[in-house]
Amino acid sequence: MLLHRLDPDLDPPTYAQPGDAGADLRSAEEFVLAPGERRVVGTGLAIALPDGFAAFVHPRSGLAARFGVGIVNAPGTIDAGYRGEIKVCLINHDTSRSVRFSRGDRIAQLVIQQVARAAFVPVTELPNSTRGSGGYGSTGGLVITAHGAQEQREG
Repeated sequence: MLLHRLDPDLDPPTYAQPGDAGADLRSAEEFVLAPGERRVVGTGLAIALPDGFAAFVHPRSGLAARFGVGIVNAPGTIDAGYRGEIKVCLINHDTSRSVRFSRGDRIAQLVIQQVARAAFVPVTELPNSTRGSGGYGSTGGLVITAHGAQEQREG
């Protein structure tokens, strides 16, 4: 993977454990994210993906669990032709606490995947499937009853 360190003082993306899918991205700046606030944060990195690949910027589960911090457009998509700085659009979902970030803090994960390009073929009707047109919630989950109780719904 070709990597241009726009900010050579920051660590390059690293995998925390063998077998990890996501490499950690770090903040190029220090900032405070207020409750409900979102901010586009630079990472000081640019990459050159080969054709047929894309990179996806995923949230860090620890930031989400401990502080309520996520990524607005998760996962963010980096196309093979993009050569600019990788940026992360963070959001603080916590309703009362601000979160302070330091330069070099791990703020997201970068997952590289091979992707296919589809040739879209217009048709007047789609073939049948087991699921059919069942959408959101059609395969089960929690349901709130008329009395406000939760029930497990089988799909």
